[in-house]
Amino acid sequence: MTGGPLTVVVTGGSNSSGIAVARAFALAGHRVFTIGSNEARIKAAAAEAGDDVTPLVCDLSRLESVRELASEIHGSTEGVDGVIHLVGGWRGAKGIEDQPDEDWAALEQSAVTTLRNVSRVFYKDLASSPAGRFAMVSSTAVAAPTAGAATYAAAKAAAETWTLAVADGFRRDQSGNKDEPTEQHSAAVVFVVKSLLDAAMRREHPERKFPGYTDVEDLAAAAVGLFDKPAAELNGQRLLLAK
Repeated sequence: MTGGPLTVVVTGGSNSSGIAVARAFALAGHRVFTIGSNEARIKAAAAEAGDDVTPLVCDLSRLESVRELASEIHGSTEGVDGVIHLVGGWRGAKGIEDQPDEDWAALEQSAVTTLRNVSRVFYKDLASSPAGRFAMVSSTAVAAPTAGAATYAAAKAAAETWTLAVADGFRRDQSGNKDEPTEQHSAAVVFVVKSLLDAAMRREHPERKFPGYTDVEDLAAAAVGLFDKPAAELNGQRLLLAK
């Protein structure tokens, strides 16, 4: 558990999970920057999340834009302690033969490229923080891919692999450092869900039970809870949130 307020960046902040995560960190007393690609949407999302949530606009698929984002954040805070990456998307097809190239290009950009850019730009912050945390949301489809969801599952698998490599970087820099080992204080993790569920979905489909779905509020609680657990326990873990 950290001793004071944290600075947390929530990417993909315009969607319901981003709002829930940003709100949870703000209510816990932390400083939150929530990031989206559309100015009107991210401002509305930040207003819904709370007064202490700062909205920023960035195209996370462009490395230079993410570097500019980091510079803007660093202008008002010493460093970033946490990045909760919620950018993704879904594309499906009937089977292997009809997986469109357009779907792969879209998911590679949203699920993989954005994560690569964000993790590279903020890696030093998270490695330097006494409680650095990086988290992404993946899918149960990675462990049990179907032909129809091949593109989606492959993109999520690539994002998971990158995140686990970030975890290895933290380990090598800290507890696994052969020259100057230190206690592990930074961690990268993967949250695994079947699908996310929010209040709007329940209102639209009151007859449905949504078996195995993870409520965005539960995801938010899990994200905040990362800072209450030892980094050595968390680093490199796939944390199943599916019920």
